[in-house]
Amino acid sequence: MLFSVMVLTCVSAGFIGYLRYKTLPNFDFLNKFIDKTMLTYDRNIGTKQKALRINLDRRIYGSFAEIGAGQDVAANFFKSGGASGTIAKTISAYDMAFSDAIYGEEASGRYVVEARLMKMLNREYKLLNVRLTEMASERTFFAFADTVSALNYQKTNDPHGWIGLRFQLEPNGQPNDVVIHVRMKDNDNVLQQQALGIIGVNLMFGCFYYHEQPEILLQSLMDDLSSDRIEIDMIRFSGPDFKEVDDRVMSLHLVKNGFTNAALFGPDGNVMQPSEAFYKKHIVAVRGRFRPVTNVSLDMIKKGLKQFESEPDVDDDKVVLLAELTLKNLQAGNEQINEKDFLDRVDILCSLGQTVLISNFHEYYRLVQYLAGFTKVRMGLILGMPNLDYIFEEKHYTNISGGILAAFSTLFAPKIKLYLHPTMNEKGEIVTTKEFIPPTHLKGLFQYLQDNDKFADIKDYNQNLLSIKTDNVLAQIQSGEEGWEELVPPTVVKLVKENCLFGYPCEVTPV
Repeated sequence: MLFSVMVLTCVSAGFIGYLRYKTLPNFDFLNKFIDKTMLTYDRNIGTKQKALRINLDRRIYGSFAEIGAGQDVAANFFKSGGASGTIAKTISAYDMAFSDAIYGEEASGRYVVEARLMKMLNREYKLLNVRLTEMASERTFFAFADTVSALNYQKTNDPHGWIGLRFQLEPNGQPNDVVIHVRMKDNDNVLQQQALGIIGVNLMFGCFYYHEQPEILLQSLMDDLSSDRIEIDMIRFSGPDFKEVDDRVMSLHLVKNGFTNAALFGPDGNVMQPSEAFYKKHIVAVRGRFRPVTNVSLDMIKKGLKQFESEPDVDDDKVVLLAELTLKNLQAGNEQINEKDFLDRVDILCSLGQTVLISNFHEYYRLVQYLAGFTKVRMGLILGMPNLDYIFEEKHYTNISGGILAAFSTLFAPKIKLYLHPTMNEKGEIVTTKEFIPPTHLKGLFQYLQDNDKFADIKDYNQNLLSIKTDNVLAQIQSGEEGWEELVPPTVVKLVKENCLFGYPCEVTPV
């Protein structure tokens, strides 16, 4: 143990690579020992050290294919030295016509999309296996690809890119894929290209040396970078060595680590890239704890969505409904987020056909601001009446210049409307916007919003469901009390009982 610590502490990444490079093939024990020491995450390993470490690893061999601004990834490997042992080929299919000739035309006419990235990975990885068959028993092949649009000269575009790696961990082994989508934030084209070069090296290093610890792999992607420079808003793992990785949990870690403000996945549980999922779509968001989904929350969603779709400028064939979970709603007090509890809620939402958004937007105006970046058509928020009280509390806006007025200018933008579901107070009275009383000094603001049709009461709601309280239902589930089954959708009942969700007291069968 002491010897292992001494080697890890005293031997540089470059020297470790040199040892492996000079080691004979039958000295596999040394290769495995070196890999073992590299599993300890050290964020102080620089980009050049990482590239050199890969270059001197005599097993790793493959191709780089880059479209657009992503040319700095391969450049980092050339500059670090020893690249002849790693790089079989690099290609820059910069011209669209030339790119089409290699990878085929894109039906959408867009080149910075995941479909383009996958065509690149498929072709380049296939070529390695076709042309280098004699090396297949000794090398682990990889194909790195990216398709990127950096900041243009006029600074009028949205800089973003798709980056992916297909790689083996054993010679002749089945390949794995790790795909990410990034947004570049530097206000300079050259700086954006440098950031892409760094994150590309980080992706390769993480896949080869941290693959057994996916959370560390994810965390290492931002080494030598910051969230001020680049954002990772999607990550996807696939392949035999990532069978146990749940992309939904990885999406949660992206948000928790501050690598992005929000992550998205569909009813099938597959992660989605927001700009592609929301492209030219009407977005309707519903925020909640969903612990669990009850009949009243389902009625609120259905009736609110129906009312939104009836708006004259809404194409109901282009509506995306989002169930949003914030980090705050995933925490109980000061406790850490329980990943199992998170997945329990997601499983239920997905079983009901919902698209799920995880975010760190505690305030509604920040959610609207985020969604408005993807679409210019009408959007809606479906809320319970208690949320209107929250929205009109000025304490939530003390951290922004302009206070509540600045926040409301975003929250109640021209293409946004709030749909409010009635609630029942402790006296058994139904509360709608007609009964809502804002703070005295904000009555004029409330009246202005009302006069300009910025919110509406949800109509045709089921009054018999208003007495259902989510916290009471959860308490009944956890205590095993009968009757809760009538308060939630049948699908939720089935999932709770079969999987013992939310603390449901399942009987343990003796072994």
